[in-house]
Amino acid sequence: MLLLKAKDLYVEYLGRTVLDIDQLELYEYDRIGLVGANGAGKSTLLKTLLGKMPLQHGKIAREGTFTYLPQLDEVIVQDVQDYAIVGKLGIDRVQAETMSGGEETRLKIAQALSGEAHGIFADEPTSHLDREGIDFLVNQLKHYSGALLIISHDRYFLDQVVDKIWELKDGKITEYWGGYTDYLVLKEEERQAQVAQYNQYVAERERLEQVMIEKKNQARKLDRKESGRKSRSESGGRLGHQKSQGSKQKKLHNAAKNTKRRIEALGEVTPPEAVRNVQFRQNKALELHHPFPITGHDICKRFGDKVIFDHVSFQFPLGGKIAIKGANGAGKTTLFNMIRDRESGITLSPKAEIGYFVQTGYKFDRNQNVMAFMQENCDYPVSDIRSVLASMGFTQQDVRKELSVLSGGEIIKLQLAKLLLGRYNILLMDEPSNFLDIPAVEALETMMRKYTGTILFISHDARLLEGVADQVYEVKDGGLVRV
Repeated sequence: MLLLKAKDLYVEYLGRTVLDIDQLELYEYDRIGLVGANGAGKSTLLKTLLGKMPLQHGKIAREGTFTYLPQLDEVIVQDVQDYAIVGKLGIDRVQAETMSGGEETRLKIAQALSGEAHGIFADEPTSHLDREGIDFLVNQLKHYSGALLIISHDRYFLDQVVDKIWELKDGKITEYWGGYTDYLVLKEEERQAQVAQYNQYVAERERLEQVMIEKKNQARKLDRKESGRKSRSESGGRLGHQKSQGSKQKKLHNAAKNTKRRIEALGEVTPPEAVRNVQFRQNKALELHHPFPITGHDICKRFGDKVIFDHVSFQFPLGGKIAIKGANGAGKTTLFNMIRDRESGITLSPKAEIGYFVQTGYKFDRNQNVMAFMQENCDYPVSDIRSVLASMGFTQQDVRKELSVLSGGEIIKLQLAKLLLGRYNILLMDEPSNFLDIPAVEALETMMRKYTGTILFISHDARLLEGVADQVYEVKDGGLVRV
């Protein structure tokens, strides 16, 4: 059954083409992962297909009903038909202001799965979920009988749930069969083909340019010889030789022109993207010398009858990359807030300067351009700032944009880059990889490893934990245990 059909879909925003799709169809058996860079228009596509954004041009025919799990929206607590799902997701029917980010996400999922719809459109549904929540969601969606169209940066999740990938790039959709790992293999094959094509193009262009130079040089030598002969009186025999020389000159000049036309016919082949990197150097004024700049001694914390920490002690080492994990609502973010606020029992080095990335960090005034925003409270030169932004997927044109035109994912990337380049020596990062595209997550992983200061980060991303953390702690049953 055809559930949705879009034709001649076109969306423009502030003079930039966001969507330019000739035709798109979604069937009841489709299980599709929608991928693309932050700002490519993935969320816009979902909202447009669902009728939640006005259609600028084209036609959309919807034959089925759809449930939508949005990104970065406020959770609306409403009745959920299937309370068994709510229980398995580990949430109670409580007010949104008392929920952690993971609990909010779980409620959204419960609302979607309990409805009766032909399909589910989801925008980063695993964000803020712990591993148990992700595994439960995977199992539910595997047995879901309707269509799926899911934006996600979680490779494990996509591999488990989808069998087709739609890549959105430059407003167009390219379809790849298989899960996300299959898509990566195909993309790497495309990249290798691009590298081979570019190398072949460069070699052929250099060969032709050398041929053209040689032909021109040969023609110039003959021109000089002919000029010398004209200054002398010539016999009839010599005149015949001169005609022969002139004919040869003409052929050489024509060969040079033909070679030039062949060079022009080659056109321009786009080179593969260069890998840009930055070395982090800590401000001397912010250097820490205490071997354990963050310590906790016999800390206790409770909310009402719920015990979060019960006589917990810890020492986090200088320069460490410390991962904090645990179930949704266990108290991970609470620990970060206690460190930031220097609550009773928490001791920080006197020179500690804390930078904090939070789950709701996308809410701020956007009336500023990208480079001006990045240069605030930053000691790094513009060249280093540009390198970091480039590694996170920002182009030269993006750097000149106003913050108001950036997507939610781009804003988060910008805040992470600003944090890493800020005047801090301790970073607290709460789910930093949420809402980032895969290349940005990989760039973030590299930058976190190279950062010279101390980082505490909360994450359920197994790859980020393995790639960055040198110590992992779990918040569980009122304790903080190293695992």
